[in-house]
Amino acid sequence: MERQRMKEGFLKRAEGHVWYGVAGEETVRAPLLVVHGGPGAPHDYLEPLERLAVGRQVIFYDQLGCGNSDRPDSFDGWTLDYFTDELTDVIRMLGLHDVHLLGQSYGAMLALNAMLKEPSLKVRSLTLSGPCLSSRRFALDQRPHIDALDEVHRQAILEGERRGVYDSEAYQDAMMAFYRKHVCRMDPWPECLERAMSKMGEDVYHTMWGPSEFTLTGNLKDVDLTGRLREIDVPVLLTCGAFDEATPQTISEYKSMFKDARMVIFEDGSHEHHLEHEEAYLAIVDTFLDDTGF
Repeated sequence: MERQRMKEGFLKRAEGHVWYGVAGEETVRAPLLVVHGGPGAPHDYLEPLERLAVGRQVIFYDQLGCGNSDRPDSFDGWTLDYFTDELTDVIRMLGLHDVHLLGQSYGAMLALNAMLKEPSLKVRSLTLSGPCLSSRRFALDQRPHIDALDEVHRQAILEGERRGVYDSEAYQDAMMAFYRKHVCRMDPWPECLERAMSKMGEDVYHTMWGPSEFTLTGNLKDVDLTGRLREIDVPVLLTCGAFDEATPQTISEYKSMFKDARMVIFEDGSHEHHLEHEEAYLAIVDTFLDDTGF
């Protein structure tokens, strides 16, 4: 599988222009729409999925406020409801009458919420990579990870949270120490991940999540979709890394709540296991899509 050259464009919405990119040629097989996480982390770090554009299209988009999409100065509606409506508009405006959805991290929450809110969407399958389906559960799962850091970094995080001061050098150093264990364990980080970080929608991230992956202060703090997982009628693939922020124990519990789900753990992987184990990850997703029969 090789990377495919993308055709790019913009979708016009009232709040601003939303960038999209399409890899591969249209066929009778349902396309794969990739929903990035963050909130506010643009599609770039998911670029390896372009390689799945053989016999089907793979489509990316950047949510408003990050990446190649507009960043409106006067817009303050960074909410799950807004981005859910944006996702359903992307599906409809691109004419995706049958589609596979893949959501990574917060993108899993967004894709799932769109399916629950708009059951008329014709979704063939759902792939959830390192999924955040309950914000508080995701945040709580980070506490043992923090406890396992060296004492200097652990204390810096606890002190930052106690004081509500997150821009100190000590807190930022501790944050990166955490990220290199549980977000991406590659050294150096892949260029596509570094590029995504440089194009991050900081306003979106801070408003919806908080100052870091492990400090939840934003408007997603009470979102929990786990009580509705039984409503999903399509096949579901859940993936995570052994060192993932989305822990194997939590993802296993999510698996038991779906009607039809399979789960894969990448033993030396973290949140970006699709980068750390690119070949294996792509093969697993490709097989899963083929198994749906369309």
